[in-house]
Amino acid sequence: MFQQRANETRLQSAVSMVELIFHSSAHTIRKGHRNAVMSIVTNMVRVILLIVIFYLLYTVLGLRRAAIRGDFVLFMMSGVFIYMTHVRTVSAVMGSEGPASPMMKHAPMNTIVSIAAAAISTLYIQVLTMALILFVYYVAISHFSIQDPAGAFGCILVAWLYGIAVGTVFLALKPWAPEITGILSTVYQRANMIASGKMFVANQINPKMRNLFDWNPLYHSIDQARGDIFINYNPHFSSLSYALYVALALFCIGMIGEFYTSRRASISWDARR
Repeated sequence: MFQQRANETRLQSAVSMVELIFHSSAHTIRKGHRNAVMSIVTNMVRVILLIVIFYLLYTVLGLRRAAIRGDFVLFMMSGVFIYMTHVRTVSAVMGSEGPASPMMKHAPMNTIVSIAAAAISTLYIQVLTMALILFVYYVAISHFSIQDPAGAFGCILVAWLYGIAVGTVFLALKPWAPEITGILSTVYQRANMIASGKMFVANQINPKMRNLFDWNPLYHSIDQARGDIFINYNPHFSSLSYALYVALALFCIGMIGEFYTSRRASISWDARR
């Protein structure tokens, strides 16, 4: 209470912010398991199960001919990886510390740090999961090749940014209507199992069906990623810039809502969660 705080330069403040985000990210990764490796293993099991389920669906329903000519498993993994990165980021950002959280009583902590820590920890786990699964698949099953790895990873980052934007909107709404926001978040994530279009190829479906997915930025990210992964696929009906612009717009809306909520936050709101 009687400690005198020295004024920091902008560079010192930025370094302190980065250090705080790093420690918060490490704390978030270890929140579910004391051993960070277990968080990655658990996520790997989820991703592998989802890939197996989609593989069985494609086989039973006879949809394999609708895939891109090339490695069929890589085609499925491209959609599942981006989908999982997006929905896990939405859940993590939405579940981060809000303005009424006891953590916000500590002076260095703020909502930006909380959102950044949740998003970075999720990206860290998802990237490690993708790298390990692709490594095992390459070594043990098929020596695949990716046309443009940097472009494909850029599409993953756009889906991640879009997840941050959607999660921020849900985070701003959660203190006002926690139960309704939780239901909306669940419906959004379940709907994207189909609405993300990861089971289809934009160039091969008719315009009426394409219009059902064209609004979704996640659909554009997945389709553009497949154009970077497969040398014989050139996406004509999707745009990565559209996904990026929607993500930026939603993030701005979410931060405005979060600022408005934080100005009116009350500790008693925690009892309603």
